Amino acid sequence: MASPTLDRAANVQQAVPFFWVHDLDLSLRFYLDGLGFTMTRRWVDGGRLRWCWLEIGSASLMLQEFWRDGIDRNLPSERVGVGVSVCFICKDALALYREFRSRGVVARAPRVGNGMWVTGLVDPDGYAVYFESPTDVPEETEYPGDH
Repeated sequence: MASPTLDRAANVQQAVPFFWVHDLDLSLRFYLDGLGFTMTRRWVDGGRLRWCWLEIGSASLMLQEFWRDGIDRNLPSERVGVGVSVCFICKDALALYREFRSRGVVARAPRVGNGMWVTGLVDPDGYAVYFESPTDVPEETEYPGDH
């Protein structure tokens, strides 16, 4: 039982998605080079990068490659990202969409849903990543820019 003096709201500070990935190098190219994240923390084991913490603005996510052998082996046989999505709330999703496209990243053309411009991407393991920004543009409006 929790201490009655513990203020849970003040104690919990952040939720950070943790994605297990099949190829960490491929995922890093997607998140660092394609989306503009920065690696701020890392765990190197035996000269090999095993885990990392990535940031973009004030948002974060963690990546770790599946263990292919040994007692910690956890390599799944199925695709891992199906059904998993993360929404990054930002100031200007349209600007990010244009930036992603300029880097050669395939991003879904933005449209308005739930009062937000939304553009979506799928990472190499099938995790859905959305960038959204508030708008007063009518629902279902599609971005008029170059698709």
